[in-house]
Amino acid sequence: MKEHDIRKRQFLKRSIGMASALAATQMLPTAVRAQGRPLELLNVSYDPTRELYAQYNPLFAKYWKAKTGQDVSIRNSHGGSSKQARSVIDGVDADVVTLGLAPDVEALVTHGGLVKPGWEDRLPDHASPYTSTIILLVRKGNPKGIKGWDDLVKPGVSVITPNPKTSAGARWNYLAAWEHARRQSGDAGAKAFVEKLYRNVPVLDSGARGSTITFAQRGVGDVLISWENDAFLAQKEFGAGELEIVVPSLSVLCEPTVAVVDRNVDRKGTREVAEAYLKYLYSDDAQDLIARNYYRPIGEKAKAKYATQFPKLDLFTIRDLGGWPAVDKLHFADNALFDQIYVKQ
Repeated sequence: MKEHDIRKRQFLKRSIGMASALAATQMLPTAVRAQGRPLELLNVSYDPTRELYAQYNPLFAKYWKAKTGQDVSIRNSHGGSSKQARSVIDGVDADVVTLGLAPDVEALVTHGGLVKPGWEDRLPDHASPYTSTIILLVRKGNPKGIKGWDDLVKPGVSVITPNPKTSAGARWNYLAAWEHARRQSGDAGAKAFVEKLYRNVPVLDSGARGSTITFAQRGVGDVLISWENDAFLAQKEFGAGELEIVVPSLSVLCEPTVAVVDRNVDRKGTREVAEAYLKYLYSDDAQDLIARNYYRPIGEKAKAKYATQFPKLDLFTIRDLGGWPAVDKLHFADNALFDQIYVKQ
């Protein structure tokens, strides 16, 4: 046999052996396959969760290390919820999304099949491991005497709220104000009410945290329409008494939602750890951490422990308004009510 043929056979033998070994390796579970090699996840989240996930990530990493022996590190990206969803659609390689409202996750289903349909049913409580609500934040002494929604449409009251086209919090803000007015004077009265409200808004930031900075750090505005958790954090950061919380008589149950980005994790081989990352949000330790960051926990143990922390409100849900598809079509789609209202400002 010629030397060339011998070398060719040896090369083929080695190649077949390597392919067989690779195939066998790929049949092993991800955690076993990557044992000892750190994994990295990217969590694309919305604005006010910065502090929460900065604390949750090491908690989960410790849990995962104890369970599997594997190191995992998690990177976070934050911004307006709808903008964050768009960034994933445009190519940001997220393993999980933890966004401010369900339509932003649903956008990843309808645009490119990044998330598989039925994502809300994979985790408890419609894939919402914590909730919040919308309250009002005013300056020390409440100089404009703001007591509720009706005061936000008075002449001379400057209201800070972000843009509903880019921010989840802004949509919840808008809907809380809308429903307050609708219950008093019907749909026509609600439209007139929010038109007056947005005349009092000097600037629309792209995200809720940006609006908090505008109000609390830059000193713009008389009142901030705020996520409850962000209002508590702002009070904590700027000192007792510098900012005061006003609890309106009616508000909305905000349900931020989480999902694995199926197409990305299947390509990257991170599904197992990504799914565990979201499931662990429902654990007692994570729920306690969630409550300490001023989100309303859904776990019964944390609910009982932190019951006095959260004011009791009359809360309506998005389902009371017909669900997100109907709400988006009526209020937030192109040329829907918000566009009609804001173009007049």
